[in-house]
Amino acid sequence: MSMTVMTKKRNEQGHLMIGEVDAVRLAAQYHTPLYAYDVSHIREKARAFKQAFERTGIAYQVAYASKAFSCTAMVQLAQEEGLSLDVVSGGELYTARQAGFPMEKVHFNGNNKSRQEISEALTAGIGCFVVDNFQELEMLSEESRRLDSAPAILLRVTPGVEASTHDYISTGGEDSKFGFDLHNGQAQKAVEQALAIPSLKLLGLHFHIGSQLFETSALVQALATLYRYLGYWRDTYRFVPEVINVGGGFGISYTRFDQPLRPETFVETIIQAIRAESDRHHIPVPQVWIEPGRAIVGEAGTTLYTIGSQKKIENVRHYVSVDGGMTDNIRPALYGAHYDAELANRTKQQDEKTYAIAGKACESGDMLIYDLSLPAVKSGDLLAVFSTGAYGYSMASNYNRLPRPPVVFVENNEHKLVVERESYADLVRNDRSLYA
Repeated sequence: MSMTVMTKKRNEQGHLMIGEVDAVRLAAQYHTPLYAYDVSHIREKARAFKQAFERTGIAYQVAYASKAFSCTAMVQLAQEEGLSLDVVSGGELYTARQAGFPMEKVHFNGNNKSRQEISEALTAGIGCFVVDNFQELEMLSEESRRLDSAPAILLRVTPGVEASTHDYISTGGEDSKFGFDLHNGQAQKAVEQALAIPSLKLLGLHFHIGSQLFETSALVQALATLYRYLGYWRDTYRFVPEVINVGGGFGISYTRFDQPLRPETFVETIIQAIRAESDRHHIPVPQVWIEPGRAIVGEAGTTLYTIGSQKKIENVRHYVSVDGGMTDNIRPALYGAHYDAELANRTKQQDEKTYAIAGKACESGDMLIYDLSLPAVKSGDLLAVFSTGAYGYSMASNYNRLPRPPVVFVENNEHKLVVERESYADLVRNDRSLYA
């Protein structure tokens, strides 16, 4: 069963509503560009994944992949919903610590952890490292002995399964910077080495085949591939995984053409495949962990912009510029991502023209949407771009010395500023004068 684009609400004035609050009111108070999140939608998605697992009776963890969107308030919201937390850097770990997140529910992922990051994570007492390569395995061995700790680890493996997604967000094939390859013997060598290190507890395996997945066949194939090796490792090393982490990457609706699967469809398919493979290879059913990020926050986010200048090229294109762009949403420029949008202050008016929505950065490639039908636009109109909750704020930059936008959480008819807008003073805060 598929899900359509999240239903948009409008009020009597024809204004877009975000979490029961008028988007025009939000823009007036916090100005634009502005990231606005419908918190109830985040909670709904988190609970849908957890409830799907509860129905299976399988031990599990749903770890929010904080790379999708991390700030103190978001980490605290994940904790409120009983999620674990996946981090991929010392900065994300620091954010989790500042937010008061329980360290035993933190999983540290990433392909190039520094010795300092490993030491900080060990000192913090995180729940699990997802080990990506032999250098990390060696550093973790050394640092755990030095600090007299015994961390739990998963080994990240690449199953050689190609997901149907963009090359830049496909991570499960053999040609990937992530993980130990199953087919060339790297993964087996890693299992052998990890089991021989007394200070490490090898809990199980991890894989992630890619992002923005709209089907489950690649996940099922990856599990079948992994289990063929698990049977051999059980017989050879007496290693039976307590945990299998299948990553995340579950797709969302960016446009009306996207038809993502429901959380329960992904979970039920994964559990069915793991049960079947465990039975086939005579291996106890492990705990199952997943790492949704985009699937929890993506559709909850809306970016609000104010329309400025226009440029019409007869028989070519009608450009409309907004006060943000690639500095707050790099995805269209990075890998051709598509979005839907509308005029938040005039939702009841009929579309009249097709426009190209341009950002204000000094780059020809700073285009948010190439073909968008709207009512006749005017300078000062408010444009809402939907499903920007993942990888907008987290990938934002200060290119052209543009300050990054604020983030507002909206819930129960109330709104709260959770990340302040950067000021010009913030842009030069770390600069040092040549003459000082």
